[in-house]
Amino acid sequence: MRRPVFCNLLFASGLLALTQLMTPTDAAAEARLALVIGQSAYRTVPELPNAANDARGMTELLGNAGFSVTTADNLAQNDMRQAISDFAGKVSASGADTVALVFYAGHGLQIDGENYLVPVDLDPKREADIPLQGVRLNDLLNTLGALPTRARIFMLDACRNNPFPALSGAGHGLAIVDTKAGAPGSFISYSTSPGAEAEDGNGADSPYTTAALTVAKEPNLPIEEVFKRIRIAVAQSTDGRQIPWESSSLTTDFRFFGDGSQPSSIPGASSMALASGTLSVEDWRRDLQGKDPKAAYELVIADDTVPAYQAYVELFTQASFTPRLRTILERRRQMLAWERAVSINTRASFEAYLANWDNSDLAATARRLLLRVQNRNFGLPVAAAAAPAPVAVAMAPTCPCSTPATPVNPAVAPVIKKRVDDTPPRKRKVVETPTKPRRAPPDEVVVERAPPPGPPPAAIMQGIGLGIGLGLGMGGGRGGDMGHGGDGYRSRY
Repeated sequence: MRRPVFCNLLFASGLLALTQLMTPTDAAAEARLALVIGQSAYRTVPELPNAANDARGMTELLGNAGFSVTTADNLAQNDMRQAISDFAGKVSASGADTVALVFYAGHGLQIDGENYLVPVDLDPKREADIPLQGVRLNDLLNTLGALPTRARIFMLDACRNNPFPALSGAGHGLAIVDTKAGAPGSFISYSTSPGAEAEDGNGADSPYTTAALTVAKEPNLPIEEVFKRIRIAVAQSTDGRQIPWESSSLTTDFRFFGDGSQPSSIPGASSMALASGTLSVEDWRRDLQGKDPKAAYELVIADDTVPAYQAYVELFTQASFTPRLRTILERRRQMLAWERAVSINTRASFEAYLANWDNSDLAATARRLLLRVQNRNFGLPVAAAAAPAPVAVAMAPTCPCSTPATPVNPAVAPVIKKRVDDTPPRKRKVVETPTKPRRAPPDEVVVERAPPPGPPPAAIMQGIGLGIGLGLGMGGGRGGDMGHGGDGYRSRY
């Protein structure tokens, strides 16, 4: 009688073990590594007390979420680079089924359209010092992006105000980073919108980290929903002054906690609002029509896209939330135009930005980069492009990268080639007829000068006449050569 009971217990325990193997938690199914950096003790500007607290809180949270956490505080430039390199080595050794997460709390800057993390020993005298003394965000993204991983997550509580008086020409906040333009499998979150400044907060932690420490603990929330909730929470705690932002190219699901079961719903959010970035202004108008202004506000904040904000300000013109959303909408459009101008990096793209945002905080940088492009294209005339082209580049929803340069190049090289090829039948007729009668009478000059060996005088006169004709037709022989040389630069840039 005991044997069947024992066998049943053995069978049940084996079945339970098999079930657990078949339904592992996310943390057990993957390796999780995290690097947490907290920059508080800056040496030349006031300290950021909350950054160290933010790093401690995130270290505890990520440890509970199954991450092996490396925490580093108050790093100078060389130390920060070394910490990133060491972390990349751990990620590489961990294998392709690894989730790598970097949390950074501290100052961040954008210079010439590039984002920089700020070491505690940064002491700039001019903006040109930042590339030498700072750590480029793209270096961090590219270092981890080159490694085979399941996912790469970057959380940047780094959009605080610029504390360095020597950098008065730097733009506010951070520039947009589009994860879809790099290696797939990345997720990046800013503590506030691109081009905006985050608050350090009045409590132990910043508003962004405070929300993250609460929301990320909720079980079975996909990462996209986690950060939608963080955005709503931060907007509420700061009265709309701070709206976190993110960009994702993830190809796999990720949850901080949970076993992958159905996530709980987000209060006040419709299924349409979760389809981030896929809806037009008209779609949003239909979805928001008839809703309470506050509920509609939370929907568009959760989605955080230009069409959502546009639909709200059009529908709820008298709502108390409208002025702040109109400001967010205007700044987002400006930052998208700036991101396009920098990525295209041509004279036309910077002129396009200045044509629409000449009084912005980034206008001085745009003029500097415009001058740099003009110096680079030294063989080109300054006013080569048509005036309407830059505006089309700046305001288009997608980037027509070839629009500024393409109409110019075919108009230079092919026309010159065509004239050279077609000249013999047309130009000789006009040029040779006047030269022969005028040069024919003084035969004695030809005999007395005794020209050196070479082509006969008639051929020389014919060549001179042909050269003059070509020069007049093409703006001068040297001008034609410069046209070809300039076209080479134009097609490259």
